[in-house]
Amino acid sequence: MSEARTAGDLGPTEGETASAESDTSLVVVTGLSGGGRSTVARALENVGYYVVDNLPQALLLDMAELAFKAGGAARRTAMVLDVRSRAFSTDLAGAIRELRERGFQPRVVFVDADDEVLIRRFESVRRSHPLQGDGRLADGIAVERTLLEEAREQADVIIDTSHLNVNQLRRRVEELFGGEDARRLRITVISFGFKYGLPPDADFVMDARFLPNPYWVPELREHTGREEAVSAYVLGQEGADAFVAGYADLVNATTAGFEREGKRYLTVAVGCTGGKHRSVAIAEELASRLRHSGIAANAQHRDLGRE
Repeated sequence: MSEARTAGDLGPTEGETASAESDTSLVVVTGLSGGGRSTVARALENVGYYVVDNLPQALLLDMAELAFKAGGAARRTAMVLDVRSRAFSTDLAGAIRELRERGFQPRVVFVDADDEVLIRRFESVRRSHPLQGDGRLADGIAVERTLLEEAREQADVIIDTSHLNVNQLRRRVEELFGGEDARRLRITVISFGFKYGLPPDADFVMDARFLPNPYWVPELREHTGREEAVSAYVLGQEGADAFVAGYADLVNATTAGFEREGKRYLTVAVGCTGGKHRSVAIAEELASRLRHSGIAANAQHRDLGRE
């Protein structure tokens, strides 16, 4: 199970004035080695945070101020600290306090796990604990627990990963920091021409070449599948509607599973000979149907205008 303790929004202390820095979303990630810091960092990246790994504690304020000044995407910054960071400073409590005095509102995430679980994780990857020295894994874990005791006490969120797999931990972090939109699967439906090669990032490939080619209709040849006349011609052909509907059902049936497995972007490629008529019309229609069913989808056309 995961244990979460959320302190909520941490405003300036009494007598202090909230500054624009409070608009900068800062997350400080720390915790036991082997507890899952790297997974937490990747999950934060998934939901739009700029992640700085292995940042010395003494540089927390400098990094926060850089994030504030940079603006844009950097306004959501996560800073990951581990035992190596403590070579520069061991005063995490003081660093967090200094951030708050300057008007920032950092949320501290602490990842933890049972000793037995941590030992199994280290043994499975055949790594030594960074603090065990000449001793046993258990000795290194014990030393680290003592060093991080104060950090755990002041954490806003504590996640016990003892019984969480990677995907469950990722979902937990995304639920805490991402919001619904950040966790949703985004689908790009891309049209292409087979004569120019397959899109290398395609997850699904649809072949629309079974449909009559508007290229051989003189009044449609110079137009594209984004135009009404060509679109109506393509979608009006026998089998076209069933073709699009079938793929829409397939994508709809897989999105929940892809989201559970941590996939955030899916590419559906629709091909015809040159990527101008059939694939373009089909891609636009499929993207429209997916949006209608509540999926974030957009259409792109790789080879349009290439002829």
